[in-house]
Amino acid sequence: MVQVVMEKKLFAGKEKITVRSFFLGERIDLRILETSSRLAEAPPTIEAGGEGCAVLFRWGAVVFFNVSPVEEAAFLTQLKTMIRQPFAEPEYEEAELSLGTDRKEYIDRDGSILLGEVTVEHLQIVAQILAESVVLAYYEESVARVFDSIEPLAAGLQIAGKRHLPDRELLHHIGNVLLIQHKTVGRVEVGEKPEILWERPDLERLYVRLEDEYELSERQVALERKLDLISRTAQTLLDMLQAKRTLRVEWYIVILILIEIILTLYQMFFRI
Repeated sequence: MVQVVMEKKLFAGKEKITVRSFFLGERIDLRILETSSRLAEAPPTIEAGGEGCAVLFRWGAVVFFNVSPVEEAAFLTQLKTMIRQPFAEPEYEEAELSLGTDRKEYIDRDGSILLGEVTVEHLQIVAQILAESVVLAYYEESVARVFDSIEPLAAGLQIAGKRHLPDRELLHHIGNVLLIQHKTVGRVEVGEKPEILWERPDLERLYVRLEDEYELSERQVALERKLDLISRTAQTLLDMLQAKRTLRVEWYIVILILIEIILTLYQMFFRI
């Protein structure tokens, strides 16, 4: 049974703390944490390091608050057995939190996040935004690589009209696009408000400000446009390749018919 520990004063005496978010793999099996003490649920928030905590997301992200790099490394080592299909090079982002300021939730000019009040729920909202941001960053880089490989092919169609890839590689590109769409929309639910806002609607202003600061909606739209362009380009090339093969088959049929006619004429004229 999950044990939720009593909330305590978070980061007592701290004015600023470092927040680091990681996108580690396809999925984190959170069932292994069922016997762990938690500061909060949904998403699971647990103590990490000497004076910090970590927020984990089933879709492969973890966000550390006030955890040193050495403590992070130890935590991630323990987390390895829970990660399905870990990435060879996990994506990583860093931010800074200013705590207990006189002002309410605010984003400073240097990108620092200022919190007038520090609760587990506030940290979960910050973690949600940073986790979505690091996931988008990972897929933005992945899509950029695919886009770079597809762009010359599209240019080749305009110039020579002869460029094409093998069927298998084209299908691979289309499959990648569909997987990224499934992961960002289906699993991560980028653009969807977290469940915690149903219980704490007063935190919606913080969520909206952070979402705007990290441009999550704009980045999601840009990513979808690139995915759509890659998908349409690959599909067009695949259609052209299939049409070319169909035409080739038709020519084979025509040639066979001509050969049959020639053989028939040969038998008619030379066997009389």
